Amino acid sequence: MAEVSKRALGLGTENAFVVLAEVNALMRSGKDIVSFCIGQPDFPTPVHIQDAAVAAIRGGRHGYTPSAGIDELRAAAAGYLSRTRGIEVLPADVVVAAGAKPFIAYAILSTTDYGAGDEVIYPNPGFPIYDSQIRVNGAVPVPINLRESRGFNFDPAELEARITPRTRLLILNSPHNPTGGIIPRAQMEAIAAILRRHPQVWVFADEIYGRLVYDGEFVSIASLPGMQERTIIADGCSKTWAMTGWRLGFMANRALAPYFTTWITNTESCASQISQWAAVEALNGPQDAADHMRSVFLERRDLIVGLLNEVPGVTCQSPGGAFYAWPNVTEACRMVGAVDSEQFRKRLLHEAGVAVLADIHFGPRAEGEGQHIRFSYAASTEAIRAGIGRMADFVRNNAPAR
Repeated sequence: MAEVSKRALGLGTENAFVVLAEVNALMRSGKDIVSFCIGQPDFPTPVHIQDAAVAAIRGGRHGYTPSAGIDELRAAAAGYLSRTRGIEVLPADVVVAAGAKPFIAYAILSTTDYGAGDEVIYPNPGFPIYDSQIRVNGAVPVPINLRESRGFNFDPAELEARITPRTRLLILNSPHNPTGGIIPRAQMEAIAAILRRHPQVWVFADEIYGRLVYDGEFVSIASLPGMQERTIIADGCSKTWAMTGWRLGFMANRALAPYFTTWITNTESCASQISQWAAVEALNGPQDAADHMRSVFLERRDLIVGLLNEVPGVTCQSPGGAFYAWPNVTEACRMVGAVDSEQFRKRLLHEAGVAVLADIHFGPRAEGEGQHIRFSYAASTEAIRAGIGRMADFVRNNAPAR
């Protein structure tokens, strides 16, 4: 029998979907589960965006588009990025894809060479596709640990220590998945100052949660002096406008846009034309629904953080953005006799009917950082109250009697 390649065998995955499949199987068997696994808004796509897609369908916009995207969307994205980042982005700088996720691979493919020892620095914990795509595309992954004591940011001195002559790309994600941390301006300026001493390093700025900031300000590294030219800004419609299934993302970088366009020609051909017209309306149309979703997420953040901090053995920092909470469950694990957060997660699912993700689903646990789990609070307030209540009961019922 023909063999599968080592590359395919070694390809990582996004564990949120793996756990979600397990959760769905349990629910089909009749198990009552409150799920906090998947990172997608639980709102419908705003009606005016749906209407734009229907108009595109009825208007016969069914065919291929240029690989870089329709002119109208590239112009809309350029305007949006210019307004929200305080920089000048031209339509020619923008490339559209089927979601923001493909840009991770295209960025690595465009800045590193396979097997040449080129290094990519990325956050740990972090979106698992970073590590997966670095490895499968033949680059060397160099994790930099996010510290709870720093609000789930890394020490800029640690970044400088990890940069070598082989470093080709730095991945930044702010607001951050899975912790909800944001990189404050002072730290972003410190990162930029370090990078100015290392001109060979590109930056992939994963800013998909940029509109979901609750504390402080959103700062793009591209807005700092000398950084726009070497920064690949990645954004999209999934989180801000509840359009995960529409698969529509966009990037901006003047030098790399032609190469990203060619990668798209070689892979997906183009994003769905219907989704592109919907995205034009998302970017240029009324923002009331997006603003409302953000305000609801903020209310849910405050609710879930407050409730988690009442659970025995749990502490939870208030995340500055996105829609994830990253509580420390080190003491809760000890109380229930779980060896680590992954065993705690499994028991929480099967014994309490609460589905979360463990820290190891987002990279190797950093020494001294304790045990953590991730909640996506893209869930109703009723689900949040019920789920955290079950978690509290689980810990209390399994803790040794005093």
